[in-house]
Amino acid sequence: MKYIIVTGGVMSGLGKGITSSSIGRILKNMGYEVTAIKIDPYINIDAGTMNPFQHGEVFVLKDGGEVDLDLGNYERFLDTELTGDHNITTGKVYRAVIEKERRGDYLGSTVQIIPHVTNEIKERVRSVAEASGADVCLIEIGGTVGDIESMPFLEAARQMQREEASHDLALVHVTLVPVDAQGEQKTKPTQHSVKELRELGLYPNIIVARCASTLPVAAKEKIALFCDVPVNAVISAPDAMDVYYVPLIFEEEGLSDYLMDKLELNASDSQSKWKKLVKRMEMTDESGNQISIAVVGKYIDLRDAYTSIGESLKHAGIACGYKVDIEWIDSDNLNGTPERVRESLRGFDGILVPGGFGERGVEGKIRAIEYARKNDVPFLGLCLGMQLAVIEFARNVLGWEDANSSEFGVTAHPVIDLLPEQHDILDMGGSMRLGNYEAVLLEGSLAHQLYGSLKIVERHRHRYEVNPEYIDEIESKGMIFSGKNRNRMEIAEIPSCKFFIGCQFHPEFKSRPENPAPLFKGFVEAAIGA
Repeated sequence: MKYIIVTGGVMSGLGKGITSSSIGRILKNMGYEVTAIKIDPYINIDAGTMNPFQHGEVFVLKDGGEVDLDLGNYERFLDTELTGDHNITTGKVYRAVIEKERRGDYLGSTVQIIPHVTNEIKERVRSVAEASGADVCLIEIGGTVGDIESMPFLEAARQMQREEASHDLALVHVTLVPVDAQGEQKTKPTQHSVKELRELGLYPNIIVARCASTLPVAAKEKIALFCDVPVNAVISAPDAMDVYYVPLIFEEEGLSDYLMDKLELNASDSQSKWKKLVKRMEMTDESGNQISIAVVGKYIDLRDAYTSIGESLKHAGIACGYKVDIEWIDSDNLNGTPERVRESLRGFDGILVPGGFGERGVEGKIRAIEYARKNDVPFLGLCLGMQLAVIEFARNVLGWEDANSSEFGVTAHPVIDLLPEQHDILDMGGSMRLGNYEAVLLEGSLAHQLYGSLKIVERHRHRYEVNPEYIDEIESKGMIFSGKNRNRMEIAEIPSCKFFIGCQFHPEFKSRPENPAPLFKGFVEAAIGA
């Protein structure tokens, strides 16, 4: 097994996740099987309870694991499916160590960070890597060098660097080369970051320098000299037009050649597939073909909360040859008059309402859905977006003005509710539907046409469901439930509209650059024809 450990310095948000994903893509293009692990130093067991404003999107894996959004990047770049074991947190590690101590597994030893916690970290990393059957395992350590919460993981990395053969492990350090007021690139932050890393006993093999523009040779030589790496191991990572360009930038910088030598792998040129994808993106941009999509959500102040949705729209646009211009609209701003709603949404080729939790912003989303339905604007509702489409239909077509979800309070018409079997579960986490579930589609429906199959498997993250007691009345008025999992409604659509569909699951989690999610592709196609 080959390991590539990715660390970061100077500041967070430099792009360790994209760096890791891009390295993985390069190796995959060369024919190697690649898996990835994200280490998050927070004490939370997982990302499931985190506020999107603080942490960004919660990405859901096939086994129901709620994880950091970087694992979404891994899945998209590597075209693979990971599990919750591929996300290691301080909470998971410490819980496992304490449980072992309580069972007596340590035979009375005083339990300490070294060796017990670091051994647990290494054991988890190696176990996941071996179980994957991959040739190379990428390990991204979250945070920055110097963060106190990252210390046990960095120490575990130091031990692995010592324990593994030199040709089986490479350490990549991502750092920042800022520009001063005179426009000069400054290497001092990188020097200090590497110095701090070396003080921990970690010696980088490759330095990826994030910068506004490509590093000149002189800057690379300076970094190489002070950080004790070869000049060809200093990789320039300038700002890119799109994250999908990064693997090609790294390739041009010689990263793959250096990795091949360091890890004693056989190099082969098989970047053509990824180059074709990037070429299609360029041709789409140059064509001038463009549509505008309004995404009506309540977390728009932090776009990372909707990373997978943005990427899925991009994937669909690439497949259709159209650039998708996304306008992020705060649903809290749609609580005014119908005229104000119309003014805010006028001119868009499609309207998408994403998921979310809590009552804030709900009424604005419902007004957006009403506008889409009444004006026959292509509409796609995801998770809560589908539930709100059902509520809007019940209110404005069936005439139940107080129709609502019991998530938001008591109502005479809880068209969205907990199912009877869920009421008996006291642990609210236990009543959540997470991960892969199958749905059976209605033959001849829009959903069937888009998927080309009568059975699908998609990822879920929700608790409330469409109330089965109201289904017959709703369907009698023109909204049909074209996807079902026993008594759970998976897809709702209005056949009388050009394109009006909502899904209880999150198709954005399975969308890939070269294989867009069917609902997103259909939505973009409908928007093009609008």
